[in-house]
This record gives sequence, C-alpha cells and structure tokens, in this order.
Amino acid sequence: YIRKKMNNNEERPPPNSPDEVKARVSCGSLIINIGKCLLLIIVVPPFLNYASLQREGQMLLQKDGQIVDVGLGQKMQLLCKGDGKPVVILDAPTGMSSDVWFHIQEDLSSLTKVCTYDRMGLGFSKRQMQNETTGTERTWGVSTTGRMVDDLYRLLQATEITKPFILVGSELGALNARFYSHIHDVQVSHLVMIDPIPEDIFEDDLWKEYWYGKLVPSLQAKQFCAATGLSRMLIILGALEPTVRGQNVSEEVIQRQKYLLCNPAHQSSAVDEHYFLNESAAQVQDISQFKPLSSRTSVTVITGDHFDQEIPEQLNQMVAKLQKKFLEVSYPSANHIHIKGADRRMIYKEPSAISQHLRKLVNQRQANHFSA
Repeated sequence: YIRKKMNNNEERPPPNSPDEVKARVSCGSLIINIGKCLLLIIVVPPFLNYASLQREGQMLLQKDGQIVDVGLGQKMQLLCKGDGKPVVILDAPTGMSSDVWFHIQEDLSSLTKVCTYDRMGLGFSKRQMQNETTGTERTWGVSTTGRMVDDLYRLLQATEITKPFILVGSELGALNARFYSHIHDVQVSHLVMIDPIPEDIFEDDLWKEYWYGKLVPSLQAKQFCAATGLSRMLIILGALEPTVRGQNVSEEVIQRQKYLLCNPAHQSSAVDEHYFLNESAAQVQDISQFKPLSSRTSVTVITGDHFDQEIPEQLNQMVAKLQKKFLEVSYPSANHIHIKGADRRMIYKEPSAISQHLRKLVNQRQANHFSA
C-alpha cells in the first residue's frame, strides 16, 4: 500500500509545475478572448450604428422637403410636389414613414400639388421628449389619433396649405383623416380612406391576441435590433430589406428606409402607434358620434380582397365584416372601391390602382371648380 501511494505521488506533477501553470494560463487566455469577443459584439455594433445614424440623418433629408416648426418645441417633415388645386394630403399607415407614398406622390404631382409628411417621432419628424418641455407648453403624452390630428393641424397652419384639400389616409392614417375631417370639416373637401381600421375591432379577442400577442412583440424585437445595431448587420447581409423597393424607386428612398430600419427612435414611435391603436380607434368612434361628418365632405373608401394576406383568413373575414358594418352606419353614402388581389400593402405594391382613382377624384374636383 505504501509503495503504491508513493508511486502515485511520483506520477502526480508537483504544485505550480510548468505544465499546470501553462494550463492555467491557457484557460485564462481563453476566458479573456471570449470576453473581448462579447465586448465587441455588445458594444461595437451599437456604437458604430449610432455614429452612422448621426451622419446619415443629415445626408438623407429629402432635398425638396422642409422641416417645419409646428410649435411646442416640435418639428415635422413635410414634402410637397407639383402645383395646382385641390391639394392632396397623404397620411401613412401605422408606424410607417411618408416614403410609402413615393409612387403615388410622384404620379399625382403631374396633376396637382401633393403633400406627404412624417408623423411626430417617425421619419425625420422630431418627437418632443417629456424633459424638453418648459412646463408651460401643452404636450401630448401618447401616440394617439387625437395628438396626431393636432400635430397635422398645426403643420398645415404653419405652411398655409390651400384649403379645402383632399385628405387621404391608410390604416391609422385613415383614423387620423376621419378625426380631422369631423373636427375641421371646412378644410376637407373629400375624405379618402384606404384599408380603414374598424372602430370596434379591438373588442374581438382573436384580434387582440394577434395584435398584442404577435404583431406588437415583433415590432418591439425590431426596435431592439435597431438599438443594438443588429438591424444594420442584417441589412448588410441582405436579410433585412426596405418596404418600398424596385426598379422605379430611387436609391435615395431606399437608403432612407434602411436608415429608418436602423433608427431606434423611429422604431420606438412605430411601436407606440401600434400599441395605442385601440385608444385611437376609440377616440375616432367618440368623435364620430359627437360630431357627424359635414354633408359638404364626400367620402371614398378603398379596400382589397384581404386586410392582410399574411394573417389567418378568420381575422381577414372579421375585419371585412366590421369594415362593412361601420361604413354602413357612419358613411352610408361613401363611394366604395374594391381593388382585386390587393391587401393593406396596396399603396406601395399596387400604387397605380390607387393613383388611378385619386386622379379621377382630382379631375372631378378641378372640373367642378372651373364650372363654378
């Protein structure tokens, strides 16, 4: 037994032997290298993304656009193209910048003046933070239709847009357009709603489960990717692409959309608009009952075969049913236009179909003006 133990001791390397020290150094180096890699992954991408955003923010401002001081310390981007009357105002879908109207604005601008804008917090419109107010100025706390309509009113007042105008809105933009038309009915000659959100849609449990259980979390993930710089890496790898693209889209528009995909402030505002959409719908429902639309304002509604081809058919059928119901109650005399094969992406995937109907509307308004 003693001899065996002595043999075992002889086989074991002495403490702090060269082999043991070498093993510890190798393990320590591995840990340090892993730490350096993690540090690079965690710190460097957000830093590089932030530096790139600072540079791109100035370079990608729309050359023909203007940044308008609308009061309350807020500034909004407005882009108008073309000349003539009536002016057409375009309000984008939920969480989207004005770039989604690119094709339609280009087409209509040959006929009349067409204006797009970025809602506060989206695109290049700077959202006022709570700690930036002096305490004497009125601010809106959340991204709801009530606040957005006030923003749009101040924007149009500051730029002296000719009235009455044609107001076009898609999704949340349609809620805003409805609210604006009811409150400021003298300013709106024609209301156009594209894929309008039904007022009582959030009373359906299946819709709420989809909206707050799937859609909003996916947008929060995009916000996280933008904040960490992951979105920029995905764009470089070709795994993330802009919404509006194609041969007829300028490189400037494509680069601007990539910039917004990487911009956590824009993505944060997009999340807010989706999160508070139920409150926006409730506000529009209340104002519709409190102040009916003026008989002087005509209404057009444009819908496709589906609200969204990427969601379950059951939800699409539910949206269509609720749309029909609220239109019969709120706008029974509206001109309802159906675009075959389209869904809520029609304004940038089927823009010629939208432009065709808007051109007819502008021509009618211009003919009525000249005959008068």
